[in-house]
Amino acid sequence: MLLIAGAGLCAFLIGGMVSAPELGKILNNLLKTSQSQPGELPDDQKFQSRVYSLVSQSLPERAAKLVDIAENGRSPDREKARYLLASDYIETDQGRKALDLLVGLENEYPILAPYILLKQAQAHQIIGENGKASDLRRKVLKEYADQPVVVKAKYLIGLPEINDEAIAKFPSHPLTWEMIRNRLRKNPDQPELQLILAKYAAKEPGIVGVLNQLVKQPNLTPENWDLIGSVYWQNNQFAQAANAYAKAPKTAQSLYRQARSLQIGKKRDQAAAIYKQQIEQHPDDEQTGTALLRLADIEKGKAAISYLDQVIEKFPKQAPAALEKKAKRLASLKDRQSADATWKILLGQYGNSQAAAKYRWRMALDKAKNKDYVSAWQWAQPITIENKKSILAPRAGFWIGKWATLLGKQEDANAAYQYVLSQFPQSYYAWRSARILGLDVGDFSNLRLMNPEIIPRQRPVPPAGSNTFKELYLLGQDRDAWHEWETEFKNKSKPTVNEQFTKGLIQLTRGQNLIGIATISKLEDRETPEEQAEYAALSKQITYWQARYPFPYFQEIKQWSNQRKLNPLLVTALMRQESRFQPKIRSIVGATGLMQVMPTTADWIAPQIGMNMKDLDLENPNDNIMLGTWYLDHTHQQYSNNSMLAIASYNAGPGNVAKWLRTIPKQDPDEFVKEIPFGETRNYVRLVFGNYWNYLRLYNPDISALVAKYSESQPELVIGDN
Repeated sequence: MLLIAGAGLCAFLIGGMVSAPELGKILNNLLKTSQSQPGELPDDQKFQSRVYSLVSQSLPERAAKLVDIAENGRSPDREKARYLLASDYIETDQGRKALDLLVGLENEYPILAPYILLKQAQAHQIIGENGKASDLRRKVLKEYADQPVVVKAKYLIGLPEINDEAIAKFPSHPLTWEMIRNRLRKNPDQPELQLILAKYAAKEPGIVGVLNQLVKQPNLTPENWDLIGSVYWQNNQFAQAANAYAKAPKTAQSLYRQARSLQIGKKRDQAAAIYKQQIEQHPDDEQTGTALLRLADIEKGKAAISYLDQVIEKFPKQAPAALEKKAKRLASLKDRQSADATWKILLGQYGNSQAAAKYRWRMALDKAKNKDYVSAWQWAQPITIENKKSILAPRAGFWIGKWATLLGKQEDANAAYQYVLSQFPQSYYAWRSARILGLDVGDFSNLRLMNPEIIPRQRPVPPAGSNTFKELYLLGQDRDAWHEWETEFKNKSKPTVNEQFTKGLIQLTRGQNLIGIATISKLEDRETPEEQAEYAALSKQITYWQARYPFPYFQEIKQWSNQRKLNPLLVTALMRQESRFQPKIRSIVGATGLMQVMPTTADWIAPQIGMNMKDLDLENPNDNIMLGTWYLDHTHQQYSNNSMLAIASYNAGPGNVAKWLRTIPKQDPDEFVKEIPFGETRNYVRLVFGNYWNYLRLYNPDISALVAKYSESQPELVIGDN
């Protein structure tokens, strides 16, 4: 058996408790400044205003403050306040009040001048002065012909010949898409317009229906089919993607996606044939390495080994996954000696891979199960050093601490917990480590009744996009900001780190929380050294983590959490896991909305809270949170306010939790979580409490400062206006 060599069991824990050095902050500020143009302020200083901090408030809440700034503030706050207050007046059909603020503002606030003219037009229209409104829109057409805002003017004017100009010049503008959709409703037989939507609006609602009409056209080119296949693929329509890619040029990507789509559709033989075609025609393409891995999954017995050997020989990036698959296949064929030799190659040549981390962790758990905690420690230790980017690294470090305690080495255990908190502050295991170290961060037994202070998130300055876009975004003009961004953003297939983060911020403002969180989270998967360095810099900022853990529906969460005497961060954590804050999302079994309430459960709850189910809507955020928090309170009452059992019951049901309480030892809650037999519920518990921990460290100033004492990776939570 392979043994892990090392100078000592806890050598890697030296210096476990660290603090963020001031020098790092100074260098970071110098770096930011050096990236600006000479004489130009960096964005985090340029975009500072009292007005931005009011954007998250409701119109009635911010009205008096905006009036005060508009009348008594200093430039440029005064101009920003006038614009935002006028926008609020227009929103409530107070056109005359809006005009009083807007007239002449285009000269004082040039960055938004064309938008101010369009706001003036809107205000004139509200008070019935349509001629003046038309004149102002045409002024925008004349004076801002090359800016994205001109499309909004053209859309509002609505003349066909003007719309033709927008379609030709600004095909990526969302209002251009709306012009095209309007034309397709009248006449769907316009493939040139459908292709524009496919190219520029690939992820917008309704695009699959557009493609389904487009594929009926008889004269599509192979390049058209490649585009169609790509859009079907992006929208998870794999059967249609396979059909489209069959008519596309035979690139490595199109062949791989065709084969993978067939494989997902259970057409294994057809998929295998296309994979083999790809391997023959594109033997050196990186996607061919992935094709070989997929082909190995399809083949049975020893036939898979030759494909895996090709990956190991030719494709070093995919080699660790191939070695893992090969070792498992050899073990299933009862060739234990060859399997062990393959694992040894994996650890020796690709020790920093995720496949190596998984193998080490499996061996550590086997040793711990047999109470050989020294060997378990030895197997887990390299994960914390060689596999620090693996999801298993904080888990391994935490359990090293637990095993050290069982071996009577409490000093080493504490060092392990400090190491986890220092190096992996965003992980569930950092929370568990913090609790064991005695930090006041809540535990399974008392977390429910905690009511931590919460500092609401303010919008960050987007790191990409024009100054006009950034100004609109920071003022909460979300639709106009989105229009600017879509028109400016040309690099959609291969965005930079900053562009992808900005894209995620825009998705969040549009209420697309599920894909927005995914867009932002996937930044950690960037592969090139340059991209990894950019991500490392971004991930040191609290704005990144707060965007990854957003806080929508704050008022509703606060209201119902207080009424149910529930920790609002626990409610938010559960909601993030259940729905990613999508109010209309529905599971395959019918669970609905933010907290994924089953209709039958809602029917049971409604009379108990004096409500008629006919008056409730599970897709309504307030109704869903009202019902979901009632049920979460109910599960807590069932288990004496033990939040771990309550959350497990929320996912798996009280019957299963009752069974586990009879069969799993209850002395150590961490052991209990590890032994939950349902993989989904085991992961669910860790994910919900990992969410809770991140909301606590990102939105509570005391805990944020406390964690920063342990970890330089903990971003600073700054309190106060921009």
